[in-house]
Amino acid sequence: MNGQVRADIRPGLEVDIVLKQDQATGKLTHGTVKDILTNSPRHPHGIKVRLSDGQVGRVKNITG
Repeated sequence: MNGQVRADIRPGLEVDIVLKQDQATGKLTHGTVKDILTNSPRHPHGIKVRLSDGQVGRVKNITG
């Protein structure tokens, strides 16, 4: 799944996100979702989440 639909994402999921500073390179960061920050049901660039380690970015892949 590509992380553009809010309903597909929930706390505890393993995801790959792109951090704001990595948007130009597309470098992915792996982690566990702590909070969902996007309120809209869909977002074309990915739903914004906070990982359990505090990093914030947009979901690109849902891995587990």
